[in-house]
Amino acid sequence: MARPLRIGLIWHSDNNANLGVGALTVGHMALLARAADAAGVELAPELFKFRDPGAPYVTGFAAVHPIDARFMAQPGGYLAAVRRLDALFDIGGGDSFTDIYPDRRFIFIILSKILCILAGTPLVLAPQTIGPFSRQPHSAAAAWSMRRARAVFARDPMSLEAARALAPDAPIVQSVDVAFALPFTRAERGPGTRVGLNVSGLLYAGGYTGRNEFGLEVDYRDYTHRLIEALLGRGDVRVELIKHVFAHGNAHEDDPAVARLLCERYPALVEAPDFASPSEAKSYISGLDFLVGARMHATIAAFSSGVPVVPVSYSRKFEGLFGGLGYRWLVPVKGVSTDEAVAFTLDALDRRETLRADIGAADARVQAWLQTYVDFTAGLFGSLADRTG
Repeated sequence: MARPLRIGLIWHSDNNANLGVGALTVGHMALLARAADAAGVELAPELFKFRDPGAPYVTGFAAVHPIDARFMAQPGGYLAAVRRLDALFDIGGGDSFTDIYPDRRFIFIILSKILCILAGTPLVLAPQTIGPFSRQPHSAAAAWSMRRARAVFARDPMSLEAARALAPDAPIVQSVDVAFALPFTRAERGPGTRVGLNVSGLLYAGGYTGRNEFGLEVDYRDYTHRLIEALLGRGDVRVELIKHVFAHGNAHEDDPAVARLLCERYPALVEAPDFASPSEAKSYISGLDFLVGARMHATIAAFSSGVPVVPVSYSRKFEGLFGGLGYRWLVPVKGVSTDEAVAFTLDALDRRETLRADIGAADARVQAWLQTYVDFTAGLFGSLADRTG
């Protein structure tokens, strides 16, 4: 009997405080399991992860490798571990394959790819945001790595365009965010209208610097307060605060800290529980009648469970993903005032059955893009099994 394929999953996490990163891991593992079943192989996945505190909420790995500078540099570290693999799947933390973040992050992201390629281990860039890249040597290094990967999967059309502009001869394929495949248990909807409000601690704080470095034209804090007041003014609406990033001690990231402030200001709000896993969060969200969210994977959880949702964007990854699905019910980074954003959101709530129909119409595209990724991966697993058998 052939041995299980040793595959690495890098820039994933089993315990990140941001449940969106965990959703990528769990959703990706579900798709890889589908591909393995189709290829008739077994997998022995190894996790190459962000060094995060906290207990794991994702299990099932043959080995776990926390990444730091020492692990990347030492002879028996990253390079040795990658050489033992049959393939490495790099998801780039969802949106970190770009040069918009500090150079330290880019060095880790690109070095992991370069060393994998030099080791001769097949590299797959799993569905993720790609770019923007605007400076050297970042652009050249990114293009070099994409050209040498087995495949590069963009999770939205904007990323596909950016990748093809950078490396037109690379094997680049359109797909969609793997979190659409996140397993969940559908919750029953109760009486009345349950409106979820996923308030981002990051945006409520004005960004990492407090100076709105994301360039939102909507005053997010004012938008949040006015939306809550309007919703609570409707007697038939139960407003529930949905938290998706549990960065305790980090005031610029922590959703529960903002939830506490809002509950003090508006005692009629209902605070949803602290979720233990991404699937638990999605299961809860599936029981809502409507969600307004500024954490992308909270909005994907709603969309992929058929819940009408208005995403509040702070980066092009929102416009790219939802625009690629033909879904127009989004508050963009620019071009909308706070007054217009509040009115748009309340109108969407009143027209939620239209939103639900639009989600249903987009589902075939989502499933086709996920299947494209599964089919490629199944073919890769089959060829690797032939080689190792």
